[in-house]
Amino acid sequence: MAELQHTGRAVAAGLMVCVCVGAAGCAGTGSAAEDPRASDPVETLRHAAGTLVDAGTSKASTSMEMATGGTRVTIRGEGDYDYRRQVGSLRVQLPQTPAGTAEHRPITELLAPGALFMKNRGAGVPADKWVRVDTAALSDGNLVTGGATDPYAAAELLRGTRTATYLGHTEFAGVEVRHYRGTADLATAAKGASEGVRASLAAAAKGFATAEVPFDAYLDDQGRIRKVRHRFSFVNGREKSTVAVASTTLLYDFGAPVDVRLPASKDIYAGKIAE
Repeated sequence: MAELQHTGRAVAAGLMVCVCVGAAGCAGTGSAAEDPRASDPVETLRHAAGTLVDAGTSKASTSMEMATGGTRVTIRGEGDYDYRRQVGSLRVQLPQTPAGTAEHRPITELLAPGALFMKNRGAGVPADKWVRVDTAALSDGNLVTGGATDPYAAAELLRGTRTATYLGHTEFAGVEVRHYRGTADLATAAKGASEGVRASLAAAAKGFATAEVPFDAYLDDQGRIRKVRHRFSFVNGREKSTVAVASTTLLYDFGAPVDVRLPASKDIYAGKIAE
């Protein structure tokens, strides 16, 4: 058990170094008076996660940005998600080297309630093995560690919306969307979240520098999230400095077939990972 716990910490520490921050989203046009559905932004956003469950599935793109020490890096991911099963798959690409070449192979991540499975992550791990991390044991609940925020966790975080403003309608990827800007509270979100996400959000509420999370969210006419950008703040364990991270999730192709199969026990690596 101690070796498995070390494995989780090593993976988290290794990928946390690469995780990264950026700026806020753009504003739209219009007013709440023009759109009756925007009359209660807080309640609209708190119900966004449930609307995704009704939608079933979607494709997802993620980006995570961080600027530290004069260097800005971005981690990008592509995949799909099943909101009813709360499972998803992402192919995450770590930043290039200063020479412009890929320093690491893309990491395959499988997302599940309470767990993150990674392949191609960690020195000494056989190529055909997965590494499993308990997300509730991570100080950020895997909102940052994996280099991508779980799409459903990103939506569940909006259940903790404290304040929100409707900024009007705009267009995103050819779809008319409604732009909201607000602040969510991680502890409040954890209390209202589904069982599979609750523990992870609760861990993040304790582990982040602040439980308040500013966000920009873009919802379509059916109330489905098309884009959400969160700005997290955590304390760098080594330097004890506060690091700001911007995580953006894009959702599209709702209803697309999704087939995520979690690794069998025999395919999960239980040994030590080099840090």
